[in-house]
Amino acid sequence: MRAHLGDRLVVESPTTGATRRDGEIVGLHHADGTPPYEVRWSDTHEVTLVFPGPDAHVHPVEHEAPWPGTSEAGAVSATAPPKRASNPGDIGRRVAVERRRKGLSLADTARRARIAPEYLAYLEEQPADPTTMTLINLADALGTTAAALRGGGVELPPGQGHALLHPQLRDLSPEECRARLSTHGVGRIAVSTPDGPAVVPVNYQVVDDTIAFRTAPHSVPAADVGADVAFEVDHVDDAMSQGWSVLVVGPARVVTEPDAVRRLTESAHTEPWAGGPREMWVSIRPTRITGRRITPADR
Repeated sequence: MRAHLGDRLVVESPTTGATRRDGEIVGLHHADGTPPYEVRWSDTHEVTLVFPGPDAHVHPVEHEAPWPGTSEAGAVSATAPPKRASNPGDIGRRVAVERRRKGLSLADTARRARIAPEYLAYLEEQPADPTTMTLINLADALGTTAAALRGGGVELPPGQGHALLHPQLRDLSPEECRARLSTHGVGRIAVSTPDGPAVVPVNYQVVDDTIAFRTAPHSVPAADVGADVAFEVDHVDDAMSQGWSVLVVGPARVVTEPDAVRRLTESAHTEPWAGGPREMWVSIRPTRITGRRITPADR
């Protein structure tokens, strides 16, 4: 038995020949199309790993045309059924983030993972429980691990992966540093408090080369307003044993101008994760920005 992505697997009653169950083959485990298959069943929409028996056979579909409901690039066509409101599960969110971080399209990722583009789109947009092999294939396609896609390292500090045999550590230019700061994210601010030094994570955004975040007047992040502070952002890829860090140093001040406060509030990408009343905007204008990146020596 051989199949392609998008074919239908039909299981018939051994006595009557009537269809007992059918589903779409959304994942292959072997490049030659031999079993087992990942099948999304028509009656439950669940995906399971199937080792077809003698009562099962494959109904091929036309493979020269694009996937049903998609264009050549994997985008939903005008004839596709209406999409449900996006409500991804935890795995789907992590897959989507890693795919975009790697600059991969939906179609390219699906091809690398040997799964149907529609199923990958479904996984990124709706709660789903992919099989272990699908998760392993996705992790391999995205250059990460199945455990990371499951969120297994969320409670652990980054950097527990194996060290590179021949690492290359190089300084980042100011332009590269600013690019990694991006427009918003989560960083850490280092301040001095009456109880000693403290480092606190904050949601931030970058506006006109200035870092801004919201906090409360008597909070730890506001402790050094009026003085120089250090602000750090980094990313560590445990799966690839590489990463980068950017350090910004500059004076912190409270933003009081009504127009500036309104502009920051209107352009805010997210509410502070810490919650509660945090309406005081603090800005850090960099006087020094440095960064480093560690990669394999051949990159």
